[in-house]
Amino acid sequence: MKNRLIATLAGLAVAFAAQAAYPDKPVTIVVPFAPGGSTDTVARMMTVKMGDKLGQPFIVENKPGATGAIGAGQVKKSAPDGYTLLCASIGIYATNPFLQKNLPYDPLKDFDLMTVAVRSPNVLFVNPNSPIKDVAGLIEHLKKNPNKMTFVSSGAGSTDHLSAAMFWQKTGTTGIHVPYKGGAPAIADVIAGHADASFQNLNVVSGHVKTGRLRALAITSEKRSPLLPDVPTMEEAGLKDMVIYSWQALAAPKGLPADVKKALHGAMVSALKDPEISKKLTDPGFEVVASTPEEFTAFLQKEQALWKKVIEDGKITMD
Repeated sequence: MKNRLIATLAGLAVAFAAQAAYPDKPVTIVVPFAPGGSTDTVARMMTVKMGDKLGQPFIVENKPGATGAIGAGQVKKSAPDGYTLLCASIGIYATNPFLQKNLPYDPLKDFDLMTVAVRSPNVLFVNPNSPIKDVAGLIEHLKKNPNKMTFVSSGAGSTDHLSAAMFWQKTGTTGIHVPYKGGAPAIADVIAGHADASFQNLNVVSGHVKTGRLRALAITSEKRSPLLPDVPTMEEAGLKDMVIYSWQALAAPKGLPADVKKALHGAMVSALKDPEISKKLTDPGFEVVASTPEEFTAFLQKEQALWKKVIEDGKITMD
């Protein structure tokens, strides 16, 4: 009896030591895109505070390629021990499964979804010299001039491309999609008058709208943004059920131990809600979400259903 008690206590001590040890080395956050983008920025803002919370460095590793599939696939294959995380955008989780064949991961099956970190709505805009003044005028123009107006995007299958597709589907209109290699050149061509319209994230266009270089017609958020208080929501502009957000979220390989998952999620939320980090995120137009794993899972299921329909109805591919 005594030996059995000693063995039990020894086992508990080992288990406690293993639990208490996490993390005992640096943690890698894989960003499946090149440095400098929104996802990379969000990840790097969180690392210091997460490290402070858990007592080990958090290091961002950029693994671009195949619109994020290479980095996400690497995380899927990593050990579910809490030392490899994924910080990625909406495309990796919600749209790529319906745009890419032979995707090397399944977002709902292969990852422990941790938290939606931030979100940002899209702004529909035109050149300030355009005769189009509002969404009603845009719809009227598109119906009178089918397949003539150009809508530029940061790339085929991007959320700005899919936002335009949803807009056409909901209004019974058509336009010409012109994909660019990134949002910056797409925005620049609308400013220069070489392209007609675009949907882009609030955090990258609000400054251009404020200075009059772009004319915003509507924003895809649930309510008006304090950054652009004079810009109506899509519903206010007359188009219901067109609430769209781009978002960044964190996940881990499937099968995290419960205690590790709890520790990581706590560190993520603590970082996102830190006043200094929160201000750096909200000033350019992000909204801090900091959802629970359960909320993230339910949210992703809805997002996938939404974008699957848009992609299938529009016969959209990554080509």
